[in-house]
Amino acid sequence: MGSRPYGRRLAWGAAALLVAGVAVPAAASASQSGGASDVSALGAGHGAKKAKNVILLIGDGMGDSEITLARDYTVGAAGRLNMDTFPLTGAYTTYSVDKNGKPDYVTDSAASGTGWATGQKTVNGRISKTPGTDKPMTTILELAQKNGLATGSVTTAELTDATPAVLASHATDRSCQGPADMKACPSDTVAKGGPGSIAEQSVNHKVDVLLGGGKARFDQKITEGPYRGMTVTEQAQKLGYQVVTDDKGLGGARSGKPVLGLFAPGNVPVEWTGKPAAQGGTDPQRCVTSNPERAAGTPSLEAQTRKALQLLEQKQKGSGDRKKGFFLQVEGASIDKRDHAADPCGQIGETASLDRAVKVARAYAAEHPDTLVVTTADHAHTSQIVPLEATPPGLSSTLVTNEGQQLKVNYSTNTPGKSQEHTGTQVRIAAQGPQAERVLGVTDQTQLFTTIRTALSLR
Repeated sequence: MGSRPYGRRLAWGAAALLVAGVAVPAAASASQSGGASDVSALGAGHGAKKAKNVILLIGDGMGDSEITLARDYTVGAAGRLNMDTFPLTGAYTTYSVDKNGKPDYVTDSAASGTGWATGQKTVNGRISKTPGTDKPMTTILELAQKNGLATGSVTTAELTDATPAVLASHATDRSCQGPADMKACPSDTVAKGGPGSIAEQSVNHKVDVLLGGGKARFDQKITEGPYRGMTVTEQAQKLGYQVVTDDKGLGGARSGKPVLGLFAPGNVPVEWTGKPAAQGGTDPQRCVTSNPERAAGTPSLEAQTRKALQLLEQKQKGSGDRKKGFFLQVEGASIDKRDHAADPCGQIGETASLDRAVKVARAYAAEHPDTLVVTTADHAHTSQIVPLEATPPGLSSTLVTNEGQQLKVNYSTNTPGKSQEHTGTQVRIAAQGPQAERVLGVTDQTQLFTTIRTALSLR
């Protein structure tokens, strides 16, 4: 960011906020959100307008209610998560559209991910394709690759799930995850001249780092095209991928070849467990912070993020394009999945897991101030903190927080016994680094694409 003096950097950051109509109580913010380091961060990323790297962290289904619940349980009502201490915070709208382009007020993860991946809205269920004509739209990862940047995607879901899929694939329907899953995407099949399943497309894109679950999708046999008879994993190896399946393998991965990490047959099992919410509520409970269904050797999201950054950083060493930086997306996927299941402990544990990944990303940016870090959600979800004496409809659970207080959470966006639903409210977006001021105010999800593209000067 050059030699801009600290005082001028801070003044610039404050001025940007004043132009945006936001008051800047510097002394108060320093004392309330972690001290002088956060005041320094307010100005620190704004001297340089171009970023070398972008780290985008997505909490799937992580609305303000989900953040508040995790904060109250883990660090206390007056505490602050890592994601709470970004210097610049705004909100964005998340609606999708119908095939005619009219608003659909509650998005799913496919349409919302397509929004920031392409800068365009689409219909629910579609992966980086247009709403009416079903045509592929160029993604931010594809632009990064075209401009010579290294790229990576990390998730706790299957790598073929909607949020990672929007970066490196184009599909009529999000269900078309593996070669055996193409029923809803006949025009996307290789036999019809299409790009194939999401798994096939992801490895064909030669993304430098792909880490997550979904091994069963990659173990499916390819029935069409040049890789016919191979599994998608074998296709990946043919294309030069190092395939790893546990933390030891991940630790040994090197940057000379792309890395495909498959750490579970399906979604990576969550870190925390507990009693799900129930009609009439539950007895007060503490969450269990170890899940027996999570296999030994499963790397944490924090560890995967750290390794992905290391691999992408190493790829930059050398000449030419290798010095151009990287784009990395990290998803905490099962905040959403446990919200659907009305499972507050699973949900809180996955929010805490993503928050540790946020800490890793911000630590990297502290050493590399030409890095834009953005944390946001794809959509909001169902959980609500309600009074202890309330008798709300739906499903409820009472938790005993780390402060020793009771907290009641309610899930009422669908009939008990059915999956709880997303909501259409705006969600938080927070950032630091070059172009971070673009997240201020109320923007739309599609504008995140422009923020990243502008920061990286992608053409």
